Amino acid sequence: MGTSKRQTNKFKPPTKIWDKSRIDRDRVLRRKYGFKSKKELWKEESFLRNIRKRARDIIASKATNTEAEGEKTFIETLNKLGLVEKDATEDNVLELGIEDILERRLQTIVFKKGLSRSINEARQMITHSHIAIGDKVVSAPSMLVNKEDEDRVIYAPNSPFKSETHPIRVKKEENKG
Repeated sequence: MGTSKRQTNKFKPPTKIWDKSRIDRDRVLRRKYGFKSKKELWKEESFLRNIRKRARDIIASKATNTEAEGEKTFIETLNKLGLVEKDATEDNVLELGIEDILERRLQTIVFKKGLSRSINEARQMITHSHIAIGDKVVSAPSMLVNKEDEDRVIYAPNSPFKSETHPIRVKKEENKG
């Protein structure tokens, strides 16, 4: 189990720290998806790296005619997350990019559904417990939302934003019209 004092990182930082093209790409992604820090982006990149590694392992086990462990559950899990289609193969998983993962984050979905005016406001609303998935209040902007839960993203029941007459919501409606 290990000690709770020394938790391992959930990400691997880039090997080339001063790579200009990577820095520029990270800056664009951080601005577009409203990250608090570079570490959040690195976590998502590590998640994508692990998914792609698993797909490569499954392809390699098929090539050597050994049993691929959990091949169907792997694709089903990614399908539930909305990353691939139901009839996808491992090759489709290898085609995934970082933006495919970032589009499934709660912060992005709240902004795309129009519950907030900006991506940064979406982050603030989530961390201040104004957003719920169904009846459950969520406070993690980096949570990956399942495809079936995407329609259930709403304002939290105890949030003042739930009221149609809230000043922020009234301003938002005026801007749309």
